[in-house]
Amino acid sequence: MVRFMGVVYFLLFLIPLFYVLRFLSRTSLLHMVVKSWQSLIDRFHVYQFYKVPQFNHNFQENQLYRKISVYLNSLPNIEDSDFTNLFSGSKSNDIFFQHDNNHSVHDTFLSAKVSWSNEKSDVDGIRSYVLRIKKTDKRRVFRQYFQHILTVSDEIEQRNKDIKLYMNLATENERWRSVPFTHPATLDTVVMDMELKNKVRSDLEQFLKSKQYYHRLGRVWKRSFLLYGPSGTGKTSFIAAMARFLSYDVYDIDMSKVSDDSDLKMLLLQTSPKSLIVVEDLDRFLSEKSTAVSLSGLLNFMDGIVSSCGEERVLVFTMNGKEDVDKLVMRPGRVDVHIHFPLCDFSAFKSLANTYLGVKEHKLFPQVEEIFQSGASLSPAEIGEIMISNRSSPSRALKSVISALQTDVDNKTTVKVAQALTSSGSGRSVDESGEPGTVFCRESVHTVREFRKLYGLLRLGSRRKEEPPVVPLDRSSSEKEGSRHERMIV
Repeated sequence: MVRFMGVVYFLLFLIPLFYVLRFLSRTSLLHMVVKSWQSLIDRFHVYQFYKVPQFNHNFQENQLYRKISVYLNSLPNIEDSDFTNLFSGSKSNDIFFQHDNNHSVHDTFLSAKVSWSNEKSDVDGIRSYVLRIKKTDKRRVFRQYFQHILTVSDEIEQRNKDIKLYMNLATENERWRSVPFTHPATLDTVVMDMELKNKVRSDLEQFLKSKQYYHRLGRVWKRSFLLYGPSGTGKTSFIAAMARFLSYDVYDIDMSKVSDDSDLKMLLLQTSPKSLIVVEDLDRFLSEKSTAVSLSGLLNFMDGIVSSCGEERVLVFTMNGKEDVDKLVMRPGRVDVHIHFPLCDFSAFKSLANTYLGVKEHKLFPQVEEIFQSGASLSPAEIGEIMISNRSSPSRALKSVISALQTDVDNKTTVKVAQALTSSGSGRSVDESGEPGTVFCRESVHTVREFRKLYGLLRLGSRRKEEPPVVPLDRSSSEKEGSRHERMIV
């Protein structure tokens, strides 16, 4: 009887306990109890704290900070954190987690429990990761734990290598902001002279293997390129192709957002190794004579002491033309390789036709070549756009290119004739009035007007036809004017 009553009392105790535990499991009370208990236990342990700032005392990026960030975002328990950020991946159905800077992330290594938090300095605004670890565990696993972080982060970065495009900001706390670099251009798709393209490829491959060679010479392991030529000739696409080939992040410096020489130096110091640093339209910046960044500051940026604080960098400058640029900017050491990007010639046209239309030979090619020899010149971007618009019909695309080239020749002819007639009219005014350059001859002005009217009628008649005729120009003695890519100056 006593044993039976004991069983009854036990069941009476167990049943309420079961319902209480079930209630706690379905609410946050159990989580709050566990958290309170853990907080109580933590008071009886001695902890050590280690700070990993984003930048070192020279304002260079701390690589350990970046690797810790990669490692923490890979932890499985980040999904169970109190607060986690969600982002979409490169694919539409990809979702990945990222820890929030205002919340702690917990980790376990060799039975040692650690926690990471991200703090922002009130003085300089620099963020830092703070590691909290028990003092007893620190002596046992500290070095092994950081080796584990470096190994895991390297594996992740190697597996998920994505090129980033960094843009400088005009704010004090955050100087660079990055976005994924998705430009599809490669050295194979860039249209340029094949011999020159192979030389550039060989130069970049040799640079990647030349660390010991540069050190033996006592030189900084970096390379600088100047790309110059009219707009639309492929300079930007070539930069993207270089970044793809090297697998380097791209730092695009907007000089209009640089406040002074010191600011330009700080931007350079905060770039990472294995980076492509780009300054576009340098000739325009120099011609504007900006008061923010001096010529001396620019020269120091290119090859001064600050430029030696970091290796495995490639600097790329673009210009529309280098004729009016100070020779100090162009000397070897500041610019190692010069590459000219000219307007399209017949050889480049054939490459474009093969790339855009899949056409290697066509019956209209001889007419295109003859028009190029007569002095026609369009940028590869203009011809490429015509081909894209008519890609469904290669013949129509080639006829449209021929029409555009013919128009360019006609416009140039009109300008030359007008200039010649104007010059002739100026000569007559000297004879008639005795005052050079004061009044044009009425006869010459009338002739120019009649010529323009006749030219307009001819153009109108040609447009009314279904297919614009291509009249071969009798200029066989003219030399081929389409300029070739200039060889590299190394």
